[in-house]
Amino acid sequence: MQKNDLVGRLAPFQQQHVLRFWDDLSPAGQKRLAEQVLALDLPLLARLFAGEQQHVDWVEVSRRAEPAPAVRIADRESTTGGKLGFTRAAAIARGKHALAAGEIGIVLVAGGQGSRLGFEHPKGMYPIGPVSKATLLQIHCEKVVALSRTYKATPLYLMTSPLTHEEQLDFLAKHNRFGLAEDDLVPFCQGTMPAVDAATGKLLLESRGALFESPDGHGGMVAALAKSGAIDHMRRRGVKHLFYLQVDNPLVPIGDPEFIGYHLLAESELTSMAVAKQEPMDKLGNFAMIDGKASIIEYSDFPRDVAEQRDATGGLKFWAGSIAVHMFGVAFLERMLSLKDALPFHIARKKVPHVGGDGKMVNPAEPNALKFERFIFDLLPQAKNPLVVEFAEAEVFAPLKNAPGAPKDTEAYVHQFLLAQHAAWLRAVGASVADGSRVEISPLYALDAEQVKQRVKPGEQFGGDRYLR
Repeated sequence: MQKNDLVGRLAPFQQQHVLRFWDDLSPAGQKRLAEQVLALDLPLLARLFAGEQQHVDWVEVSRRAEPAPAVRIADRESTTGGKLGFTRAAAIARGKHALAAGEIGIVLVAGGQGSRLGFEHPKGMYPIGPVSKATLLQIHCEKVVALSRTYKATPLYLMTSPLTHEEQLDFLAKHNRFGLAEDDLVPFCQGTMPAVDAATGKLLLESRGALFESPDGHGGMVAALAKSGAIDHMRRRGVKHLFYLQVDNPLVPIGDPEFIGYHLLAESELTSMAVAKQEPMDKLGNFAMIDGKASIIEYSDFPRDVAEQRDATGGLKFWAGSIAVHMFGVAFLERMLSLKDALPFHIARKKVPHVGGDGKMVNPAEPNALKFERFIFDLLPQAKNPLVVEFAEAEVFAPLKNAPGAPKDTEAYVHQFLLAQHAAWLRAVGASVADGSRVEISPLYALDAEQVKQRVKPGEQFGGDRYLR
């Protein structure tokens, strides 16, 4: 495409400045910049900057919210199934049937870098195993392998980002996909959005020949699944429901039959796993019903007076905290693709280094740019029969987010949860675990306490550093 054609595209939106260094670029550089320009949704960017996206007054919304429909731990332990009437045994049986029928796929969101951890690689490559040093990706992939061995081949759809895609694919190839069959691992790359100057709305240049772009958020998963051909793969494989998780949490019980079973028995289009908040202002999204529709209200938007409300038993009225683990119906995601604004953009002010008009790099001291992201939980209001299922935090939630020294979500914090869970599985079958020992269980050895029972004899002793694989 000629420069004049690109100017004609950009000029109606006053964005032609991105071509100011065009004549200095090589043919390959011009081609790359032209491709970026052609991919831009300029009317959308103009609307976003002008503030035409609906701004929600979360304080007002929170004050009319009600708790979301939920299966609490007490309901799961009840012989009658609690308010919904689905017993735990019935849910487990239904979930196992769906797994054995090959109707379940796994979506693992793994686009982020480990920069906050001081780790200059994709976060999924971080060696988190307390004894084994297994990476996050290895643990998740081996859980899917174990799930496939127990039931039926279960495909894993791995969402990367442009920054991490090639490195993660090389890493997986080097390790033979950690045992996943070739057709059982489907990588796909999320999309990007350009950043604009917060004062003027002008597109920013990362270099003289490239726009500054960043991943469009985990909400970009829906469009990326379709664009990559992953949804076509699901149709071919007969996958009807997806278990969704994020790469930083190695404690997630991937493909948990009980969780899947509640989703299916409730005929829900979107079921979410939750943990009970310990404090009103815990840094977790809050599940709530707003005008009859399920939503997640971010902790930063949740007013303290609402967060502190109590129910008749004295517990928190809004107790359900999101851990970013969900079940989606594939048909639901396909329906969302047909709705133009099913997932709104969220706008964040960030510091973005960029090339100035003189061709020199500008390193701002303060936030200077607007970034645009979509969040997957914004699908909740569109879902029919939404449901929340409570699990104990120690069973499902130990994310790796922070470098050493932070109060939680560090490597040491994750190790503590993993080792405690594995020791509890062993002790539940009558084995003994010596105090101070570190016993790590590979997913290939056992996925859960039930599978540990098949491998370990009562009275068996474990001490020191052990990796059961």
